[in-house]
Amino acid sequence: MTSQSFKDIIAWQKAHEFVLEVYTTCKYFPEYERFGLCSQFQRAAVSIAANIAEGYRKLSKPDKLRFLNISQGSLEECRYYILLAHDLNYIDTTEYNKLNEKIEKTSWLLNAYSKGIIDNNGIKD
Repeated sequence: MTSQSFKDIIAWQKAHEFVLEVYTTCKYFPEYERFGLCSQFQRAAVSIAANIAEGYRKLSKPDKLRFLNISQGSLEECRYYILLAHDLNYIDTTEYNKLNEKIEKTSWLLNAYSKGIIDNNGIKD
């Protein structure tokens, strides 16, 4: 099956779900974190999905992989924000586990998507 849009990419779908969860979670952060940790967390989460979307239309492997690598970097940044939010008691263990589960699934799919691009001989180098 050939995808018609970045929205067909399962890695993007899971990244988008993660973004929505981050926005929901940040509503419960202290007000003084609105322009601090909350803003950084949301920006990094959006970057995961946005870079998958942007890389989708790139024609060469290096271009596609560059955007996917940026997504991976943002994903790792979010891993830290999840840990920090938990350590600061902004989120409880249940929310911590929910965010970790979503980011792990996104990470696995993003890595698999990247490998698929690398292994695809139909995409020019």
